[in-house]
Amino acid sequence: MTMHKTGPVSVDAMIEDLRTLVETESPSRDLAALTESAKVVAEVIESRLGGQAVLVESEAGPHVHWSGGGDPAVLILGHHDTVFPLGTLERRPFMVQGGHATGPGVFDMLGGLVQAVHGLATLDDRSGVEILVTADEEVGSRSSRALIEARALACGAVLVVEGAGEGGALKTGRKGCGTFQVSVTGRASHAGLEPAAGVNALTEAAHQVLDIAALARPDRGTTVTPTVASAGTLDNVVPAEATVVVDVRVESADEKERVESAFAALAPHLDEAQIAVTGAVSRPPMPESASAELFALAKTLLPGIGGTAVGGGSDGNFTAALGVPTLDGLGAVGGGAHADHEYLVVDAMAERANLVAGLVRARQGGRAEADETA
Repeated sequence: MTMHKTGPVSVDAMIEDLRTLVETESPSRDLAALTESAKVVAEVIESRLGGQAVLVESEAGPHVHWSGGGDPAVLILGHHDTVFPLGTLERRPFMVQGGHATGPGVFDMLGGLVQAVHGLATLDDRSGVEILVTADEEVGSRSSRALIEARALACGAVLVVEGAGEGGALKTGRKGCGTFQVSVTGRASHAGLEPAAGVNALTEAAHQVLDIAALARPDRGTTVTPTVASAGTLDNVVPAEATVVVDVRVESADEKERVESAFAALAPHLDEAQIAVTGAVSRPPMPESASAELFALAKTLLPGIGGTAVGGGSDGNFTAALGVPTLDGLGAVGGGAHADHEYLVVDAMAERANLVAGLVRARQGGRAEADETA
């Protein structure tokens, strides 16, 4: 494999590539946009690292996979889908001003991808390194999970280039998260003439919301939050149907099991009402023990860097649940994920790129030592 010329990271070059990625809009589930985005991501990787970035087709859009050759030793994990609909770029174009880069996806997580690629470009030896950039992280990673898990197990260590925590902290733990939907079926009737002849799905849904909210255990780090509800058709009709959507976050596998069992056991309060529950805690918790080894290494490379456990999930949840050492939050320093004020701190880009490179170099050295003593 031909390796491109190495050298110190260039912030100007990183900004150039970041602009290219941001200006290729990539909303989740938009297959045409994601196909174009995957091609651009592959071109950026190949232009900086050489070799071939392979597009892995899926029902959610193409994932991008690159390998530096040799025995797998470390997986750089990210995604190229974003939460912003087409047209956001026109309203909020890419800009660099006042030390911040702004635009849809700069922090979550295109900046992290660029930093990782440019960090790797400083290494003379890129053997054992793999990059996987998926197309569906923002919508649950259903099409990419098996590939993520397979490459993580093969590599034995995962560096997730999601945006950093507050103050640039690495993300050493994440809650497991999932979405449930409770569907209520009642019976319609005239709200004025025969209200008692109906079975009010909205009233039943109100009972369910209270039961569901009571499942939270803040002392255990478990949040159970009803977030979206819908019911009814007309103001004079007893509603025959209602739905409630619920966001769930848990810190432990025990809580995952408890909450899932509780949702399965939900029962109607009104005679003749029926309920159906779908969903699960689809991303298992990422315990801080999964990041301990890599976080300790990061602190030797960048003394003073902090670590934090967060409520949001990432694809690192999947790899950590397999027992693969996983360190998250290695991407951009900034904030405003999923919001109009999303930003990336330009002055931190080189430091973060070099941190990724240092972790990869250490992982390569550790694998070599293990091979010599085997």
